[in-house]
Amino acid sequence: MAGNKDNHFFFDGGTDPWPTLQTVTGVTRQVAELIRAENPDVILLQELDEGAGRTYNQDQLAELLVLLPRDYLTHTSSYYWKADFVPHPGIPGAIGMKLSIISKYCIESATRYALSAITADDPLTAQFNPKRAVLGVKLPIEGGGKLNVLNTHLSAFAQHTDTMERQVTQVIELLSGFAAKGEPALIGGDFNLVPSMTAYHRLSDRNREYYNSDETEIAPLLAQFPAVPSLAESDGEHHRRWYTHMGNHNHSKSPDKTIDYIFYTDGLPLGDHYVPQDWNGVRSISDHLLLVAHFTVPGAISKSYKNEAFFDRLAYP
Repeated sequence: MAGNKDNHFFFDGGTDPWPTLQTVTGVTRQVAELIRAENPDVILLQELDEGAGRTYNQDQLAELLVLLPRDYLTHTSSYYWKADFVPHPGIPGAIGMKLSIISKYCIESATRYALSAITADDPLTAQFNPKRAVLGVKLPIEGGGKLNVLNTHLSAFAQHTDTMERQVTQVIELLSGFAAKGEPALIGGDFNLVPSMTAYHRLSDRNREYYNSDETEIAPLLAQFPAVPSLAESDGEHHRRWYTHMGNHNHSKSPDKTIDYIFYTDGLPLGDHYVPQDWNGVRSISDHLLLVAHFTVPGAISKSYKNEAFFDRLAYP
């Protein structure tokens, strides 16, 4: 909830301070407005803070939920960066950053899948760095079966290591496992990888520094599973429609690359899908744009809860 102004922070060479409380509160309202406008059934969010000094120890998921319609009864979260203290002058106080999934439908269970750490980190540094993960939920389908929905945020600043290759392999293994069991599955999030070398060569020299100059590590995932956007879309004539990210050093705040995706298994027919680049004020909300996709699920997803009061309490603490 830092917005997309004055957010070039220390970790990629920036000098901007953390946002003010007024900024964080205002951005949270904008995020809620965008969610209301799109009215999704399931929401995948990355980089939500809870108990972090940089964002005034807010529980940002709780702050967001009170601004959303009562339809969003269920949610689950998993930390992927949490520490009481990080020995770096750019990090004030504790850190707590998580993946969150919000759903209009019953969440039967949730699982955190750990991803490989950056292999260049020494053992001490690794204790304070983010511990990347996939957060997955099972949504029961009436009449039997489950829809698996997964959320992730792969590593950044992992150049000259095999970290991204290993993390992509783990994502492939997860999707393949669900496919082998005949359970439809999709995973969305910030993959921090460009879709192809064609896309790589479109980047500015500064942007290229963050990516592999030989081959993009996401290629095996794009080859094995259908994606939003597809490789044809992200490399085609209208590739700019699928740009989802603006570099924090880019003062124009114009989207200049695709690094956010949704991958899915067979049995989930894809309908309308898009990046809403023209929604009022969308570029001021985040350095990432929203990625939207409509899927047809084989059967109705259950809205039955064993204990509705419990889910109410979870969603509105």
